[in-house]
Amino acid sequence: MQPGGLALAKAANRRELAVERAAKKDAVDALNGVFKTTSVAVVAHYSGLTVAQMQKLRMQMKLAGASVKVSKNRLAKIALEGTDVVAIGSLLKGPTVIATSNDPVAAPKVAIEFAKTNEQFVILGGSMGKTVLDVNGVKALASLPSLDELRGKIVGLLVAPATKIAQLSTAPA
Repeated sequence: MQPGGLALAKAANRRELAVERAAKKDAVDALNGVFKTTSVAVVAHYSGLTVAQMQKLRMQMKLAGASVKVSKNRLAKIALEGTDVVAIGSLLKGPTVIATSNDPVAAPKVAIEFAKTNEQFVILGGSMGKTVLDVNGVKALASLPSLDELRGKIVGLLVAPATKIAQLSTAPA
């Protein structure tokens, strides 16, 4: 070994640790921002899923207006502090994935549908605001109509009386 080689190795190691620590801090900050802005979070085990299956899950979530995050559990627990969904911290054990969405129905609906076709995807529970959900709670939430469906029904109810009046006024006496 060259003179000073050990000192250079230690300095390089410290730089790597500093970069790794900064990357972890950035990851925690990003996750914290997601958790603060989300209205629902679903936690599931994904062990045994192929890359193609995970890509399919991500695509389905994206189309529904939700997102999927795979993170180290320790970093996710740190990111949960100070958020409404802090209760899901106890579910973060093993290889977990966290699905989040602003629409309270989007992430649970996609997660339940994906779990039906993929046995390796096991839903553990979730959180809607400060309310902790078990597996049955996530299933119940997924069975509700989405926000867009509810808006469509309300618009249909508002328009229905006007069309009925128009039909009655044009109908023969």
